[in-house]
Amino acid sequence: MFEKGYIDENYVRVSRDELFSFVVRVLTKLEVPEKDAEIVAHNLIMADLRGIESHGVQRLKRYVDGILSGGINLKPSIRIVREGPSYALIDGDEGLGQVVGYRAMKLAIKKAREGGIGVVAVRNSNHYGIAGYYALMAAEEGMIGISMTNSRPLVAPTGGVERFLGTNPIALAAPARDRPFLLDMATSVVPIGKLEVYRRKGKPIPEGWAIDSGGSITTDVEKVFSGGALLPLGGFGELFGGHKGYGLSLMVDILAGILGGGTWSRHVKNTSEKHSEVGHFFMAINIEDFLPPEEFREKMSRMIDELKSSRRHPDFERIWIHGEKGFLTMQTRLKIGIPIYRKVLEELNSIAESIGVEKLKAGGEDGKA
Repeated sequence: MFEKGYIDENYVRVSRDELFSFVVRVLTKLEVPEKDAEIVAHNLIMADLRGIESHGVQRLKRYVDGILSGGINLKPSIRIVREGPSYALIDGDEGLGQVVGYRAMKLAIKKAREGGIGVVAVRNSNHYGIAGYYALMAAEEGMIGISMTNSRPLVAPTGGVERFLGTNPIALAAPARDRPFLLDMATSVVPIGKLEVYRRKGKPIPEGWAIDSGGSITTDVEKVFSGGALLPLGGFGELFGGHKGYGLSLMVDILAGILGGGTWSRHVKNTSEKHSEVGHFFMAINIEDFLPPEEFREKMSRMIDELKSSRRHPDFERIWIHGEKGFLTMQTRLKIGIPIYRKVLEELNSIAESIGVEKLKAGGEDGKA
């Protein structure tokens, strides 16, 4: 069995079904409609199953805070502002980002099935979880899926020290013979959630992830949270392509923000604030309008096989394909449970206690990982 990340005695195991039920009962207690709560739970738990701890259930507090502060509209009127045969613009009415995003990608898939390509821009939404969730929705329908979102300012542009850009993730999924190809990446070196993980564990962050308020590269996570900034993909300056990550982030702001009549990352707010102004962009491409789906799958699989069998560097045990580690981790965790950091478990159960729902139960012997 394979599992991403480093799991030690500070983690407990929780079954997928128990974790799903817990998230749903917390959200429904806060008057989120049950179907909407299930969409959010699927999104968060997919992240944990795939080893993306930064975007899993540790994010639940963010949504709870957003609901309690009034920053999230629990019964939004999600509406199509304008549309054509292959496109649409949706206003999310400040709803939960996962719910808005799910409906938008469903619409993109429908339009792609009817006309070959479906493009949906979204404005006035909230944080939508992992971008790969939506891209995989299209891949599961035999299509290519693309998903991206802008986010609050956390990243300094190349040559700057101010938080201006979001982590602005991009995801692309495409079907292959066995399992889909899935690229799911932030346009910063890392998402802010990874720093939250290091902060919770009391560990220094790797050099090259972030700068302090004066622009110096730092490994002190507290200096990043107190006025510092993440670096764009490629890192500091232009030598290793930091300007390219900077450009990709702006591309997301153009497609997910400005195109839909929304805004760019500098003006995006946190989930707990009203009018957070998060924007999304979704695209579905119906493969059968370009070539037979089996031919596409076969060529995808041949490309993957050739890549994995190409000459390997001696310092590496194998050549991985995007999404592969996540799929293998998911298979493992569905069998033995999802590892939850003990401090996260305490935080989740503190939420449960405060709103009067049953606490989360850790499985296994004493809940040990």
